Amino acid sequence: MKRNPFLPVRLLALALAIGLIASTASAVTTTKHRRKPAAKTAAKAAPRTAARRKAVSHKLPVAASIPRKRRNVWVQTWDEPTYKDSTAGDKTEGEDPIVRQAAVDALGPLNGSIVVSDPNTGRILTIVNQQLALGGGFQPCSTVKVSVALAALKEGLVERTSPVRFYSKRSMDLTDALAYSNNYYFANLGIKLGYDRMNHYARLFGYGEKAGLNIEGEHPGYFPPAPPKEGGMGMLTSFGEEISQTPLELAALMGSIANGGTLYWLQYPRNPEDIQTFQPQVKRRLEIEKLIPDMKPGMRGAVEFGTARRAKQDDEILGKTGTCSEGRTHLGWFGSFNEGGGRKLVVVVMLTGGRPSIGSMASSVAGDVYKRLASQQFFKTSMPMSPATMLPGLSR
Repeated sequence: MKRNPFLPVRLLALALAIGLIASTASAVTTTKHRRKPAAKTAAKAAPRTAARRKAVSHKLPVAASIPRKRRNVWVQTWDEPTYKDSTAGDKTEGEDPIVRQAAVDALGPLNGSIVVSDPNTGRILTIVNQQLALGGGFQPCSTVKVSVALAALKEGLVERTSPVRFYSKRSMDLTDALAYSNNYYFANLGIKLGYDRMNHYARLFGYGEKAGLNIEGEHPGYFPPAPPKEGGMGMLTSFGEEISQTPLELAALMGSIANGGTLYWLQYPRNPEDIQTFQPQVKRRLEIEKLIPDMKPGMRGAVEFGTARRAKQDDEILGKTGTCSEGRTHLGWFGSFNEGGGRKLVVVVMLTGGRPSIGSMASSVAGDVYKRLASQQFFKTSMPMSPATMLPGLSR
């Protein structure tokens, strides 16, 4: 019988192999769909953790969305079908209709959310499935590795081209680790960083706080006050265990990488007056400008030859996938931005539901958004942003 690819993988062997924390009993949930011998062997031996068993109640009615309180932070639990109308209940006033239509068509019947924003201003151009996007978030899965890589580079713990040995005879550099989303590599970095440093950078990058400025209905994500009891720093930095990330938080972080280090407040103007008076608002400047050249090869590689190959288009796209599960609900993430001349966008896709809800599928949806916009010459202008160009239908 074929094994479920979402069975857990233990990190204990990793911690012992690298000789850093011999006493740490680390459990990592393998959720990647790459067939690697080490991961496959560990998956067969590892039992399902208690955290995964109790993550979502199996008694919830189908298509129920129930807010759940956790440590004074609102998060969402979902037990939804894989296929649904993800546009139900959305209010589209103020959105760019061209971007909106491209995102809706790309998502199709899949259960999920898409956020498209301008990284140079922080303006949200569309949110498909606003209820899902503005809720308390979901486990970030491997998209957390973007923050981990930035933190490790900033602390001088790793260089892009220097290999890191993480078990036995295997080593990998940062570019391949990001492109292939290697769990052992980032568990290693997490152990070296330690909780205090990772907590500092995670909050600097926007975890645990609202990404939007006065966006009605938005709830912040969540960052734990201590390493997870099950898996420790290895689980935190390879799968985002116990973290809740919102699509808006990921969009803001991706925007800061795309624009060279400015974390903007995301703004969602909802009427012509708000659009006419729109002004970008800087949340904070991140000291990552010198780190971005070391990040981009791995994020580019994810699309060119790694876990996000289904997003590949004629124009260059950079991004990071994420795949994991909460209870019986599968999660698939892809945070991305495009490069090249003309207009630059951030596209974040989060899927939730059954088996199609994986990172590679999320990357395919995002790639379709870029493709549909490119077919309408959306990226062919370098027109400076102004209130006039941001009016619906004119923001091309």
